[in-house]
Amino acid sequence: MPISLGELATRFGCELIGNPDSAVSNVASLPNANAESLTFLASDAYKEQLSSTKAAAVVLRPADAGDSPVAALLHDDPYACYARMVAVICPPPSYAPGVHSSAVVDNSATVAASAHLAPHVVVGERSTIGENVYLGPGTVVGPDCVIGDDCRFIANVTLPRAVTIGERGIFHPGAVLGADGFGNAMTAEGWVKLPQLGGLRIGDDVEIGANTTVDCGAIDDTVIDNGVRIDNLCHIGHNVHIGAHTAMAGMSGIAGSTTVGKRCMFAGMGGAVGHITICDDVIVGAKSYVSKDVTEPGTYLASFPAEPAKGWMKQVGRFRRIAALQERVRKLEKK
Repeated sequence: MPISLGELATRFGCELIGNPDSAVSNVASLPNANAESLTFLASDAYKEQLSSTKAAAVVLRPADAGDSPVAALLHDDPYACYARMVAVICPPPSYAPGVHSSAVVDNSATVAASAHLAPHVVVGERSTIGENVYLGPGTVVGPDCVIGDDCRFIANVTLPRAVTIGERGIFHPGAVLGADGFGNAMTAEGWVKLPQLGGLRIGDDVEIGANTTVDCGAIDDTVIDNGVRIDNLCHIGHNVHIGAHTAMAGMSGIAGSTTVGKRCMFAGMGGAVGHITICDDVIVGAKSYVSKDVTEPGTYLASFPAEPAKGWMKQVGRFRRIAALQERVRKLEKK
């Protein structure tokens, strides 16, 4: 919706250079913005695009104000500031309260009058749906679940059973929250399934991406704390505990019974083995995995970037000769 630059500056604590009565009604990237667009600059990598932008206004740092050819909203953290402005300019769709005729709601379930249940939603026994919740098409909420106020389930989200979710969560298509963990015991006759009896507890302001799976606990609950962000195609094993405001990029995976601290970040395909503890403020690099307890905050990396095949094969050859080389050195040292 249209909003003036003056109102944006006041609401979000920015210094405005430009006409406060000018308005923006959409958002765009620097090169694609038009005279009604708000855009931003948060990285020097895109600074060359600033001089030619046609935007109505740019959110940027005070140090970059002199390079802007258009109105500027100055903030020390332009990316976060821009994100908050976008939520005002382009708010999520609103839905009228009600239950679609194709939805199935168990008689023992409680659904707030302000909630919206889209086509083919299922709500199971003894479950509770809070105020202003949106359950998108095909979403299944099994028995004994509690969904807090203002949550949004975009479409085809599945909660098999015993999932408790706080307020303002966002859950994207295909997410499966609270399915059985991988619990099996090997016997002489083969695998015996270990019943997964725990639940899943998710805090406030959590966002979980498309086709991500979070297992229920084997005995105790799996826990996702407040403000966690989990990208698409991730897997969280049973009895994992993820601390507040931790973020995990696509294809990250955490094996069972691992505790991840607060404000950690896992880059794409990052992961951790089971039964370990990772302290607060740890960054795990792309394709890296953590194999033991981490007790010191910092950045941890362990992966091989791609290189030409011929060079890689030479490296593999050297790896294979290490044991023989060690034995030769040992013999020489003995002499």
